[in-house]
Amino acid sequence: MALFQSGNPTLSQKMFDRSRTLEGEMQGLMTVRGTINKFGFLMLMVMAGAAYTWHLYNTGAPQTMYTFIIIGVFGGLGVALAIIFKPTWSPFLAPAYGILEGFFVGAVSAVLNEQFKARYPNLVIEAVALTFGVAIAMFLLYNFRVIKPTQRLRSIVFTATAGIAIFYMIDILLFYVFKIDIPLTSWNNSSPVAIGFSLLVICLAALNLILDFEMIEKGADAGAPKYMEWYGAFGLLVTIVWLYIEILKLLSRFAGRRN
Repeated sequence: MALFQSGNPTLSQKMFDRSRTLEGEMQGLMTVRGTINKFGFLMLMVMAGAAYTWHLYNTGAPQTMYTFIIIGVFGGLGVALAIIFKPTWSPFLAPAYGILEGFFVGAVSAVLNEQFKARYPNLVIEAVALTFGVAIAMFLLYNFRVIKPTQRLRSIVFTATAGIAIFYMIDILLFYVFKIDIPLTSWNNSSPVAIGFSLLVICLAALNLILDFEMIEKGADAGAPKYMEWYGAFGLLVTIVWLYIEILKLLSRFAGRRN
């Protein structure tokens, strides 16, 4: 059965097609349960990394924490690219990616928690709860085929995701090279337009989960090798972290509107 294109660039048909080799068959085959178990392990790695940078911030070492933010961002990007181009390395690199993402997630969460502790004391807890709530809801919608990943949906989600990615890259380039800040992406922008943009991106991230679930299921059905469980778990983690960051940004914008 052919695998379809996911909106998540880490979960593509090419990657699963390349993985269908004799080596994979000798080592065992990918299963949905195995992928979910490995995703759970990666989440533990994220929590460990996040707990460390959160601890650094709350014990008066913010400069050290900011160093780990840089390590998390650029190290995570490098590891992610290595996994994408060499999926066979995913059993070894995916846990490292989880820890690196945790450094970034924990630091951002700690800063926002401190910034809004008076106006929105439960901001981080609500962001975590909403992230898992959305993920579980999308899984149920996919499992019961309430939302079917049609070819049209795949095309729309993939194109929109690519557009958002390019937009964010341009925003980063403008900010760090030319010191130009696009108001639409600013975390301090609590205008209705900015909130609407956040809601749009969150919906897009949620729809990516539908396509990710389909890719994992079809990868298992197609007989992908065992190491692709780590690759599938890694791809799912990419979307979950993206979803969490966008929800955190949305809640911080709501907090900015509170008196």
